[in-house]
Amino acid sequence: MKSFLAVLTVLFAVFGFGLTGAQARLVAKVDLSSQTMTVIQDGKVRYRWPVSTARRGYVTPTGTWRPKRVHRMWYSRKYDMSPMPYSVFYHGGYAIHGTGAVSRLGRPASHGCVRLHTANAKTFYDLVRRVGMGNTRVVVQR
Repeated sequence: MKSFLAVLTVLFAVFGFGLTGAQARLVAKVDLSSQTMTVIQDGKVRYRWPVSTARRGYVTPTGTWRPKRVHRMWYSRKYDMSPMPYSVFYHGGYAIHGTGAVSRLGRPASHGCVRLHTANAKTFYDLVRRVGMGNTRVVVQR
């Protein structure tokens, strides 16, 4: 059974049955160099927001992912139960989420997550829930 699932997964990847970033209904493009996130829905730019990503000594990994889980409110077990409102987890413990440290938006300040103004995080969270995690891609690039 496991080998059948592995073959099926390879077929989906090779023949393109899955959605790519360009085909996804909702794409969040995080640009580490400009510290911005552009939200593209159905091929049209809907929002461009300042973000904070990893500060010196930490990393925000680059790549493309599908969101894995969402939480209206999450508390970081790793960082002193820090609140992470409107979290969209996309790669292990990395998430796009709201922050109260809005004065730091637009420059690196986080432990690796992508921080947004909480109102913008809510907007993104609501969009992900509306279109579905399977129709959403998170792209982090330099």
